[in-house]
Amino acid sequence: MRRLVALVAAIVVIPASVATAADLDELLDRSREASYSAEQIISCNTPDGLREAVIRIAQDGGDIWIGSTAGGDVEVTAGSGGWTLLRAGDAVKSVSVDAGESADDPLYAVEGEAASLFLGRSAMTFNLIRDGVLRAEIVFDQQTGALVEATTFLDDGSSYCQRRFVSFDPRSPNLELVAPVEAETFHELENVATELPEAIAGFQRLDLYLDDDGSTFAYYSDGFFSFAVFETPTTVALPGGISVELGESSYQRSFTAGQATYVWETRSGAMALVGDLPPDLHGSVLAALPESDPAGLLRRLWRSLFG
Repeated sequence: MRRLVALVAAIVVIPASVATAADLDELLDRSREASYSAEQIISCNTPDGLREAVIRIAQDGGDIWIGSTAGGDVEVTAGSGGWTLLRAGDAVKSVSVDAGESADDPLYAVEGEAASLFLGRSAMTFNLIRDGVLRAEIVFDQQTGALVEATTFLDDGSSYCQRRFVSFDPRSPNLELVAPVEAETFHELENVATELPEAIAGFQRLDLYLDDDGSTFAYYSDGFFSFAVFETPTTVALPGGISVELGESSYQRSFTAGQATYVWETRSGAMALVGDLPPDLHGSVLAALPESDPAGLLRRLWRSLFG
């Protein structure tokens, strides 16, 4: 768990696989089945400053390989509930966990369909509306269905993140030439007692997992944005994180290109939240989770001795 959260750095353009509106579901399903290779720029205006990354992507019939042109370690998600570790310069087949069940009630309305051009190719642009608020403008290549650009917005209308292809090759890549890096494995759980609620601020808990280190991992989505919540019996390191107060709780927070991470201690251990949802939704999501409870002197001593 400490390793997983500490290395979180970026999120790929493909959103969560669970779409609550039928039209959005069809658009995203077609995008995930597209075959292409591309280079993508991710740029986000976060409360802690600008975060940017450059990602290489190759996708073929639902399988995706991702590589970073920047230094450092990168954690990516490729939709369908798949979380996996990517090391700079390497490539991975991004599949770690299976997709969850679709939520029942649509949250997003798909509006503003319009023909456009993207990188000189025919494209279609759509707006995603949740609760009367514009949350995203998404652009799909018309021939392949690939999602080539996504701009997400805060509730005040300002731009939060833009993920945009700067090169695009619609030919099927030869993915067999790329050796995947081993990903962390999660095991799906059923009928397990957990403090993690089934719904949080419009996000549905789709799956519950146990990782190889014994930490519980829940996957949530509202149909477009998604996040994971981890419960662990030990403290969680977040290099470069800053201290923030939200409501009555204290957190360590870190933003990377397209992704936010929060970690905090609780009475029973520690928790972490990792997701791509806009910052104006962070407070309501965190308020529905177990509150922070920084360990006292005796508990810190116990943990330092016994973990």
